[in-house]
Amino acid sequence: MKHFSAQYILTNEGPPLKRGIVTVENDGTITGVEDSGGNISEKESVEFHNGIIIPGFVNCHCHLELSHMKDLIPPKKGLAEFLKNFSKRREEGNENIPVSVSKADNEMYRDGVVVCADICNTRITFDIKKKSRIKYINLLEVFGIDPEKAGRRMDEIKQLTNLSRDYRIPSWIVPHTAYSLSLTLFRLLKAETETNKITSVHFMETDSEKSFLKYNDGPILDSFTESGLEVEVLETVEDHETAILDEITPSGNLILVHNTFADRTTIKKVKKRENLFWCLCPNANLYIEDQVPPVDLLIEENCRIVTGTDSLASNSRLSILEELKTLHKYYPWVPLQELISWATINGAMALGEEAEYGSIKPGKKPGLLLLQDIDLHKMQLLPESNVVRLI
Repeated sequence: MKHFSAQYILTNEGPPLKRGIVTVENDGTITGVEDSGGNISEKESVEFHNGIIIPGFVNCHCHLELSHMKDLIPPKKGLAEFLKNFSKRREEGNENIPVSVSKADNEMYRDGVVVCADICNTRITFDIKKKSRIKYINLLEVFGIDPEKAGRRMDEIKQLTNLSRDYRIPSWIVPHTAYSLSLTLFRLLKAETETNKITSVHFMETDSEKSFLKYNDGPILDSFTESGLEVEVLETVEDHETAILDEITPSGNLILVHNTFADRTTIKKVKKRENLFWCLCPNANLYIEDQVPPVDLLIEENCRIVTGTDSLASNSRLSILEELKTLHKYYPWVPLQELISWATINGAMALGEEAEYGSIKPGKKPGLLLLQDIDLHKMQLLPESNVVRLI
């Protein structure tokens, strides 16, 4: 049994507790949360920390298997150029993938992540996840613009799904993007995923997506051509709204990832879909497109926001705190408590893990983190703010 206290505790169950006390069993289960009213009495058994105690982070979007690609792709060239370079360089250093993945997993745990939804195109991460201290959910990604190969694509991803489930890792098949699946593949996927608990899709990550879907032209088509993915006839969804409302399973939660170029009209239309979450990975957006998502617009439209890290191919770290610091830099008016809720309880809800994670509440095992070097007067993150694990 351990007792922790700090200047503030953000429980996600109410207002911040000033110098409250959290009691935790040795296995990490919360057994008590005490509101001291700010007048904590000295107790020999209480560990007091100068900072803010929060629940463990939930990473709603990661590509762990790309950890060997750090610094391989030039930044700020746009998504189409990123995809071209990605296609050319993904196989570089393949022999180092297990080491890179293991290192990234350990660093993500050290930086406070307790649950991670990870995009998979291969089995390369499964052995490491099986032993990890992080709870992983595999989102097995399918893509393919050639309708003639749609059946083969589905067979391949179903084989990967069966293998993932042999490892007893929760697994769901998901589409890559609105623009990277033929209509034939979209419809095969919808039939296969009619009982999905979780689905995610990369969404409006670049401005050229709209033009590609409407006219089948532009930088995305060029990147497909240069990567040898040309087909005689393109059959794509008409637009992003059609993809979300008609071609993706309505079952379970749907996480829209990136949203860098989301506009109010599209947001309003796709919000008809129930159980929708909007995942922000701002450091990857800056790395690829040199732009951050429209957080103000998403808040105005009452969107449920969660956070992710994307991959080391498009980021320097898989750190949720670094993502929050970037969001705070561009949107300093968003309260710290709200930022933390995006990265904890909202993420847990998006992944269906809120019964155990996301808030500091008796009976849960959410992990406990200490945010340090915070502006406690203004309750704001600073460039030097950091996080350490308590549990």
